[in-house]
Amino acid sequence: MWVKLRRFLLLLVSLLLVFVFTLWYILMQPVFGPVSKAENIETFNPAQLKNTVTTLVNDFFPRDGLHPENMKRCADYIKTEFSKSSPRVSYQGYVINQQTYRNVIASFGPEEGKRIIVGAHYDSAGSTPGADDNASGVAGLIALAEKLASVERLKDKKLSTRIDLVAYALEEPPYFKTDQMGSAWHAFKMREEKVDIKLMISLEMLGYFSDQAESQQYPVPLLEWLYPDKGNYIAVVGLIHQGGIIKQAKTLMQAATSMDVYSINAPRMIPGIDFSDHLNYWNEGYPAIMITDTAFFRNHAYHTADDTPEKLNYEKMADVLSGVFNLIIQY
Repeated sequence: MWVKLRRFLLLLVSLLLVFVFTLWYILMQPVFGPVSKAENIETFNPAQLKNTVTTLVNDFFPRDGLHPENMKRCADYIKTEFSKSSPRVSYQGYVINQQTYRNVIASFGPEEGKRIIVGAHYDSAGSTPGADDNASGVAGLIALAEKLASVERLKDKKLSTRIDLVAYALEEPPYFKTDQMGSAWHAFKMREEKVDIKLMISLEMLGYFSDQAESQQYPVPLLEWLYPDKGNYIAVVGLIHQGGIIKQAKTLMQAATSMDVYSINAPRMIPGIDFSDHLNYWNEGYPAIMITDTAFFRNHAYHTADDTPEKLNYEKMADVLSGVFNLIIQY
């Protein structure tokens, strides 16, 4: 009897360990062994990033759906900045409540074939400054455009995949998770036009970091055992079945940034997993991920008047963009 009980307990413990290992592997997609650093890592200018964030916050305040004129001026500014790097810049307009809102698109690489979409919303939540949320993501797009232009000028190194940088209107409430989001409109048009998207990358809050203990929170207590308690890393977020995509994205980013890159593959029921523009590409059946500083799980100025430019770490934000650039070039 005792022999059978011991065997049963041993089997139970073994199954529990297998379950925990499987859950850990699915959630975190660990990369075993050291990641080889990329050659010729592109660096980004922290001062330039700060200047863009500050301009978006100060010159187009407030930039939400209730202030369409400010949204129009902000879209014009983004188009002007994109046009410094690409001749292929356009608006994608759509009408909500008799007001026209516009996505701004800059294209690089071949005209035809598969695409990588890198997007960030330029509106903020109501009358909040929105420095981290999401002027940081738009500043990232503008800086990426400049780097992509430099690649296109090289005779011996051309982009093999078309890359579209898209600045979206109306991500924030009351438009969030409705078909009025700029990214919902863009994703729908991509599906309607049968565009083959290799990957969509949503840049959602890239600038807030903290080395203080317990500065990082999580939506589920279990995650506190698996991830750091300091908010000093960048996160890659995807769906539970996107393990291969997430692992590749994380590896390519880690190869070009000195910052720790963590990832999570989880169902959409976990709070925060689908809290940005990538959700609309999931809805259209496209592969999509979010790159984020984890928003309100770290930055308590989220959706408040305290989300201001001086709160951000532009050196680390530049480091993150080195990883993002390597991802979109090598993916």
